[in-house]
Amino acid sequence: MSDLDSALAAAAADVERLMDVVLPTTGDAEAPLIDAMRYASLGGGKRLRAFLAIQSARLFGVDARCAIRVAAAIEFMHAYSLIHDDLPAMDDSDLRRGRPSCHKAFDEATAILAGDALQSLAFEILTDEGTHERTGVRLQLVRDLAHAVGAGGMAGGQMIDMIGENTALDIGAITRLQRMKTGELFAFSAGAGATLGQAGPRARAALHGFAQEFGLAFQITDDLLDVVGDADTTGKPVGLDAAAGKATFVTILGVERAAEQAGLLVDQAVHALDIFDETADFLRALARRLVDRVN
Repeated sequence: MSDLDSALAAAAADVERLMDVVLPTTGDAEAPLIDAMRYASLGGGKRLRAFLAIQSARLFGVDARCAIRVAAAIEFMHAYSLIHDDLPAMDDSDLRRGRPSCHKAFDEATAILAGDALQSLAFEILTDEGTHERTGVRLQLVRDLAHAVGAGGMAGGQMIDMIGENTALDIGAITRLQRMKTGELFAFSAGAGATLGQAGPRARAALHGFAQEFGLAFQITDDLLDVVGDADTTGKPVGLDAAAGKATFVTILGVERAAEQAGLLVDQAVHALDIFDETADFLRALARRLVDRVN
């Protein structure tokens, strides 16, 4: 196991423990909702966004406990987005992380409520004093996450994605779509450490640049996997974009050019971290690994 693999595993374990604590099982009437929330958020996923938050916080000497709390909030928010993304009204996907999607394991109504509740839980964590002693820092985290997942971010990107099923999108529109749908949450994750550490504008700009290029490279490799991957490896159905008639980076650029573009974006992401010392090496290594993604 490489040093990066060990760091990823340690971060995932730390975040998982906290998520398990803040989302306990219950015997009350709402138990099915809690079960669905736990099903969708615990025991799976690469926790890349959590890792970005934890590693960016290391750059500024932030207390690891604070970083892990923010990372857990991010993962709850991400889980909410996946639940809703898989619904029949959205991407209509029956498989997520190698097992039935939340609406298949439970039902559509419970899945919708689970997503709603996970989103609320993410903000609840961020507003807690345990996340940071300064009220202003907590408010900034809430404000930034709200932007990342709202109409100017993830939700808006999903809307454009749905429009793309019936309207041809050019490369510029697809880039904007993915910067909103995928990139904004990556940007929040990488920037959260700077917020926690009350870093200056230069450091914030560097992390934002890194995350934007990282997020776009991640999405291009995701599009590539939808074409050349297999469901057993990716843990989710493949070929959905083509079946829905969606334009993607791969359908416009082709497999070879899309892969080249992902490599260029990774180089730019790594370059954005030049202002940081070797403490940022795990972020650099994670970006370089994108070009070899299989899931």
